[in-house]
Amino acid sequence: MSLKSFMRELKEMKDGIGNISKRGGESKLWRSRARSHVAPDRAPFESKFVDQSPWANLPPELLLDIIQRVEESETAWPARAVVVFCAAVCRSWREITKEIVKTPEQCGRLTFPISLKQPGPRESPIQCYIRRDRATSTYLLFYGLVPSEGESDKLLLAARKVRRATCTDFVLSLAADDFSRASNTYVGKLRSNFLGTKFTIHDSQPPCDSIIPSTSLSNLRFHSKQVSPRLPACNYSIGTITYELNGLRARGPRRMHCILHSIPVSAIQEGGTVPTPSAFPYSFNEQLSPLTSSRGNEPAIDTSSPSLPATPVCSLVSGEPLTLKNKAPRWHEQLQCWCINFRGRVTVASVKNFQLSAAVDPSDNVSLEEKEKVILQFGKIGKDIFTMDYQYPLSAFQAFAICLSSFDTKPACE
Repeated sequence: MSLKSFMRELKEMKDGIGNISKRGGESKLWRSRARSHVAPDRAPFESKFVDQSPWANLPPELLLDIIQRVEESETAWPARAVVVFCAAVCRSWREITKEIVKTPEQCGRLTFPISLKQPGPRESPIQCYIRRDRATSTYLLFYGLVPSEGESDKLLLAARKVRRATCTDFVLSLAADDFSRASNTYVGKLRSNFLGTKFTIHDSQPPCDSIIPSTSLSNLRFHSKQVSPRLPACNYSIGTITYELNGLRARGPRRMHCILHSIPVSAIQEGGTVPTPSAFPYSFNEQLSPLTSSRGNEPAIDTSSPSLPATPVCSLVSGEPLTLKNKAPRWHEQLQCWCINFRGRVTVASVKNFQLSAAVDPSDNVSLEEKEKVILQFGKIGKDIFTMDYQYPLSAFQAFAICLSSFDTKPACE
């Protein structure tokens, strides 16, 4: 049987399972997630119909060969949704699929939602773009070079900007229509100070699975309609982004630097590693909303008081944390503007454009190549369209949070 025939039969089987009213609801859930979200690494409980089907009784050697062929042939979205379908067939298929699918650092691909919390590849960056909606103050991160005409690009993360009296919050979610901190689609937030010169990145889970979330009363998240022990109990401060003040109004672009408490500076040294989460601390047992809300309601926004004590800073790394700084552009006399080489990925001049590389001391055992490597690149290519390219040791979540800080107003820095 050819691979195309096999995939056709697999799709027909999935459609048949999806028609079952109660028992087959999980397969519909996986198809919905594959269209508009990175699929979860944990599927809901399978029905007996799926577990007792002939697909669950395939010899392990044959099953391993089938999933390996599928994983190698489908390298990009939306075709990569077939890998998700394999993981949704039954428990045995899911376990083997999870063993075959590697982290983005190893394979350079995004498959399951936890991939968004794992570091990117070392050799070449993962290229994404951000679409801004001024009317709703939302920002959508898509996987791809540039927006496609069919709007079939893969939605990775969404953020909603919430202005408060003393700060600005960017709430990050896996869904574009649910930004409640009580939802299991919530992945973190970005909070600014009053002047918009300093931002703190909060993660909904610690980067290392061995850390137990704090149970402090000030860190608990309550919701009037949903309180569940499966939801993460607190946020973890994993990094800060600081923009230098420009009190003298000197000519030049913004100057920024980032301190990532969850990434040690040794990570960019030869043989260095980054704490890599393997799963979310809660299960995705509720259907993730599609890209466009079908309920017609306004997105749910967390209204917790910003005056609550800050959540603990993640102290997983030994030694100094990694610091990133933006590369200084050069002044172009003929164009009369500041320029930097974005290698064709940025086409419109903007104060928001930047490139980040590691800021290390000469005493650190870091090669010149690592010092000059662009870890995160962000820039404008059109009206409300921006590119975002990131690589190791940053994750998509961390890179997106850093880029979101550039959208906030900073009159004291310009």
